[in-house]
Amino acid sequence: MSQSMRLPEILNIARRDGRVTVEGLAAHFDVTLQTIRRDLAELANQGKLDRVHGGAVLQSTIANIGYEDRRGLNDAAKAAIAARCVRDIPNGCSLFLNIGTTTEAVAHALMHHRDIMVLTNNMNVANILVENPACEIIVVGGLLRRSDGGLVGSVTTQAIGQFKFDLAVVSCSALDLDGDMLDYDIQEVGVSQAILKQARRSFLVADQSKFQRRAPARIGSLSQIDTFYTDAPPPAALRDACRGWGTGIVTP
Repeated sequence: MSQSMRLPEILNIARRDGRVTVEGLAAHFDVTLQTIRRDLAELANQGKLDRVHGGAVLQSTIANIGYEDRRGLNDAAKAAIAARCVRDIPNGCSLFLNIGTTTEAVAHALMHHRDIMVLTNNMNVANILVENPACEIIVVGGLLRRSDGGLVGSVTTQAIGQFKFDLAVVSCSALDLDGDMLDYDIQEVGVSQAILKQARRSFLVADQSKFQRRAPARIGSLSQIDTFYTDAPPPAALRDACRGWGTGIVTP
C-alpha cells in the first residue's frame, strides 16, 4: 500500500481511537517502523496530527477537522444513515438541513422526493438539491464561511426565526456520553439552536465517530431530538437515557 493510501486510513484510526502508535500502525499495515514514522511526520507537517513519543495524537479539540477531510471520512456510514433517514421524510413536507457532510448526504438521498421545500444554511445542500426539480429551495442569509459553504451568525439566526417547518434534519461535530450535541463554532451553535426551536419535529444524523470527538460548544441535548439516526448503537447508558427522553434511535 502506498503512502497516499495509508495516510487517510491512519487519520481514520486516529479519529476513532484518539491516538495511534508506531508499532500498532506498523503491524496494521505490515510495514516497517521507519515507514510509519515517515507517515506520521508527513501528517504532522500537514497539521493533521501532533507527534508524541511512540506515535501521534489528534490536534486540538477546539478546532474542527478541515471540510475536505470531513467529506472523505466515514462516507459509507453517512450514506447509509442518510438513506435510512429519508425513508422517514414524507413527500410534501418542509424541512431544514443544516451545515455538515452528513446532512449533505441526506440531500443526495432526497433526490427522488417530490413536492418538498428545503430550507438550508448550507450552500452545498442547495447546490445538490438543484438537481431535484420537485424540490423548492430556500437559502437563508448570513455570513458565508468559505471553508465549508456554511452560512452563520446573527443574520442567519434571525432569518430562521421567520419560518416554521415540519422537520429539522441536523448534524453536529461531536456527541458526549451525557447525550449533549456539541460543535466548534459558537456562531454555528446559535444557528442550530434556532433551527431546532422552529421545527415541529427534529432528526439528528451522526455516525458513531462523533462519540470519539470533543468540541467546546453545546448545541443542546438528545432529549430535544425525536429520532437519532446513526450507524451503530450508542453506549448502553445513553440508549437508556434516550429511552427515558422518548428519543428514538435508528440504525440502517
